[in-house]
Amino acid sequence: MLSDYLWNLRAKIGNELIQMPYVAAVILNADDQILLQEKEGSQGWSLPAGVIELAESPQEALARQVRQETGLELLSAQLLDVFGGKAFRYIYPNGDEVEYTVIVFYCVTEGQPGPQDGQKGTLRYFSRSQMPTLALPYPKEVLFRHSAAAHPSA
Repeated sequence: MLSDYLWNLRAKIGNELIQMPYVAAVILNADDQILLQEKEGSQGWSLPAGVIELAESPQEALARQVRQETGLELLSAQLLDVFGGKAFRYIYPNGDEVEYTVIVFYCVTEGQPGPQDGQKGTLRYFSRSQMPTLALPYPKEVLFRHSAAAHPSA
């Protein structure tokens, strides 16, 4: 769902390319599987993620997005990496073009993932070897940096 700010911006510039600050959550379960979402509209699989709204910190946006997209409560978050540039350009089915600057966090959460009010799509955990192609090209070594397999002595 677009914020008033983005609706107003899109009303002025149409589908033209815009740069968008974004947060994304890496959430692993006890089996080192990563939680992904597939939204309606054939956008493909992605991390739970969303735009940083005006006057909102990245941490506030992350907590909001994790809750809205997954139903989980964020307990803590650690910065993993920041991505952007041409590889993170995306064209939505309606023709809106964006280039994301994505701040990716490793998240510790509580609760059970499930659909939230107004959210449509599928949530599912995937192992590293069963990962689908993601809408944005996040490197697997970053996504699974905190898995037990990445830290065998843990």
